[in-house]
Amino acid sequence: MATPTLSGGLLLFRRDPDGLRLLIGHMGGPFWARKDERAWSVPKGECDPGEDPLDAARREFAEELGLPSPEGETLDLGEVRMKSDKRIRVWAVEGDLDPEAVVPGVFAMEWPPRSGRTQEFPEVDRVAWVDPETARAKLVQAQAAFVDRLEEALGDAA
Repeated sequence: MATPTLSGGLLLFRRDPDGLRLLIGHMGGPFWARKDERAWSVPKGECDPGEDPLDAARREFAEELGLPSPEGETLDLGEVRMKSDKRIRVWAVEGDLDPEAVVPGVFAMEWPPRSGRTQEFPEVDRVAWVDPETARAKLVQAQAAFVDRLEEALGDAA
């Protein structure tokens, strides 16, 4: 049996006067275009063979959002396993960015299916700062655990 793929991700957070805010991205491409709930993700991507997952997380943040990976202390939020059997390990880092400044990376796929035509789509088609409750509802189900883990790690400091 093949080993499940491992992805690394960064969950950017900030503390606003109204409370904790998390940066999440709506997945790009035709499969997600008309979905909102459970169609958002932490910026993440697959680790290259032998690559440190935190290095992959930083690389993928920059590739997906078109902005440098945030500097600062990271909080290891552990790993989850998706329904697809993919494993995702995420770190949280405190920082800020303007969602309007995001210039998403693109991916190519055959679309429409079996058409023989390849089209490019953005990795994420929008990003937003959301409160933890909203993040839990919008993130793909397995990733909601990272919100709980971040709140637990921050405790009263959130």
